[in-house]
Amino acid sequence: PRTPRRHPCHAILGRCSGQEVKLQVRDRPVIDRKPEEATFNDIACHGPAAEKGILQSRPRGQMRLAILVEALMTVVRVKGFKIFADRHGKARCYHRATGHKIDLEKAPIGSAQFFAECEKIKALADALKSRQPKAGTLGGIIAIYFAEDHFKNLSDRTRRDYRKCAAFLEKILDTPVHSIDTPLIAGIHEKAAGKIGWRQANMLRTFLSEVFRHCVPKGLISSNFAEAVLVKPRPRDLAYANRPWTDGERESVLGLAPPHIRVALALMANTGLDPSDALHLRRDAIANGVIWARRGKTGQEVPLPIAPTLQAAFDAAPKHDALTVLANASGLPWTYNGFSTVWHRFKAKQVEAGVIPADLTLKGLRHTVATVLREAGVHPREIADLLGQKTESMAHHYSRNALLADSNRKTIETLEVETERRTKVVKPFPKTVKP
Repeated sequence: PRTPRRHPCHAILGRCSGQEVKLQVRDRPVIDRKPEEATFNDIACHGPAAEKGILQSRPRGQMRLAILVEALMTVVRVKGFKIFADRHGKARCYHRATGHKIDLEKAPIGSAQFFAECEKIKALADALKSRQPKAGTLGGIIAIYFAEDHFKNLSDRTRRDYRKCAAFLEKILDTPVHSIDTPLIAGIHEKAAGKIGWRQANMLRTFLSEVFRHCVPKGLISSNFAEAVLVKPRPRDLAYANRPWTDGERESVLGLAPPHIRVALALMANTGLDPSDALHLRRDAIANGVIWARRGKTGQEVPLPIAPTLQAAFDAAPKHDALTVLANASGLPWTYNGFSTVWHRFKAKQVEAGVIPADLTLKGLRHTVATVLREAGVHPREIADLLGQKTESMAHHYSRNALLADSNRKTIETLEVETERRTKVVKPFPKTVKP
């Protein structure tokens, strides 16, 4: 059916009042019936219902009539809401900005419940809008940084940490940018250290420094005010996390662990891979006896030849069809949270039995590799290459607990020989003081 051409005298207004449908032509009522009594000839052709094409032609000189009462009901409009009929002819309604849907079976269109739901959703949308960061504020430049490619290219763990830092600053996100200075950031850093600890406070300082560093070239802030804030020192009496495993601890854990856990621990212990990198290592990353791993945190590619010990662990591992080298007991790829949960359950049993101490961590195996190599006299640059680190300072960090007694003994012997040689060569000065 085609849509008829509208005539000026057919200016028709549809209204719904209670259980009655009233249509007017030039403000003159022509219909006053209940919806269930209305017919095709009772309802005028107009509005959205004309688009449905359910029309019926009438002889010339008469109004063209054809719309059902249900179609007339869709004339109800509420600003900000989309009201329509889906492909099954069922009425639907949702808020355009938030996508929140209204159950029209519980709140029919035009009813008091319907308009109450609309007001509730609009109030919620306004509240969410008021929480959005404003331009020219601390929250505004943080939002801009979160949209930067630099932030998107960070590791998942770093992005989560930065999001937590932004959440900590939630109460002061409306602070104007022009009022931000180094003393203010130093005060925030000091307060954070008292609330969330020195480590997280330093993370907060680093986060703000990154935000300011990327917003200075855009002219959004005048300077990097976090750069001059002093880093909180590590407490002297605080034990280091992720300490290296001893040889006995490593052998005990590998001997008691289930096969699907043992092969994962063997991979970390024989390559120094970070736990997350080891769990996500794919089968196609191994070629010609070499693991071509990539650091998830830095993107650094690291070639790791497979040693006989590690190859034996691979051969003894349960067979599976997963795309990753490591898989759980069901033959599916590990998730970091899944493996961490299984590891902590296994460790808790061994700690309760008194086999291993409670401070063993998965990341400690990475420190173990660096420590063993440092004690063996391997150059820090070579250790950094194995761990996928760009600088030697990180190699020193991972191997800080190395037992350097043997190498230092050689150094002391060299110092002794050199001191003795210089003592014999250098003659004593003559006395210059008069008697």
